[in-house]
Amino acid sequence: MVKRIKGRKIKLEGFNNLTKSLSFNIYDLCYARSRDAQIEYLEYVDEEYNSSRLESIVEEVTRIINAKLVQVSTQDYDPRGASVVALINEEHPVLEPSHYRGGPAGGSMPTQVVPGPDGEGTGAGSDGAGNRDAEPLSPSGESVPPSGAPASGPWVVGHLDKSHIAIHTYPEYNQLSGIASFRVDVDISTCGMISPLSALHYLIESFDSEIVIMDYRVRGFTRDSRGRKLFIDQDISSIQDYIDEDVLDRYIAYDVNIISDNNFHTKMRKKTIKLRDFLFGDEVANLGPKEKKRIKHALVQEIQEIFECRNLDFRGGKV
Repeated sequence: MVKRIKGRKIKLEGFNNLTKSLSFNIYDLCYARSRDAQIEYLEYVDEEYNSSRLESIVEEVTRIINAKLVQVSTQDYDPRGASVVALINEEHPVLEPSHYRGGPAGGSMPTQVVPGPDGEGTGAGSDGAGNRDAEPLSPSGESVPPSGAPASGPWVVGHLDKSHIAIHTYPEYNQLSGIASFRVDVDISTCGMISPLSALHYLIESFDSEIVIMDYRVRGFTRDSRGRKLFIDQDISSIQDYIDEDVLDRYIAYDVNIISDNNFHTKMRKKTIKLRDFLFGDEVANLGPKEKKRIKHALVQEIQEIFECRNLDFRGGKV
């Protein structure tokens, strides 16, 4: 059965073929006066969110959405940046919805599928489509490197079947303005009964960023036992339905949704900008009131431009 809109339950013909994709982008900013301080900041966040940290986030997201992590590939880049790509598949739920935060606020998540007449279904060790040939991990729990892969280095290679998680980081700085930024892109794509929306709260709290931009799409269709197509398997009118109120209270948020096409877009930026949270480096320790005002103005403009995805012509924006 699938819990559908208005509480109806529908018996599926077979495997749930709907693909649910969440793209999650966050931005962290700081002001560092000198080029050395900017690079120091980028090195700091690069170490804070290296491939090991990103891998732990992937593991927790996998746990929250009740999936099974099959294999994972990680990479740290020179001079900065990191990536993690993981393949996951569906297994029997290990958590009740009440055991994690970030579940639907008044909405409903997909529930268990009852196998149809053809006996299709999934279970531990399957590849998400009922096949039993998913590549196993080594006895130690580590993924097995592919043939020809380097024997050392800060990465592990893995493979996934129908669902995946990818995280990439992008450090950047502007020497003229003194503003450095750090972007993290998270992409989660699932099929079957698992949904990436249940991990939203954890992702937002993990990065605690000034700007959060999210896209959620449900693609394809599945069929009920009568052969009728189903294009969505959960109640949703906005991504905000799946974000805790205490998080939403800290942000200004708005939606651009095409509900008829199952496309949902939400942008959020923090309501309060405290300058002390953005200063980095020893040379900003003793700023005068006028300079503080100019720096804050430049930061507000930078945040607003990223939030609106366009350049804004504000007077006095240069620092």
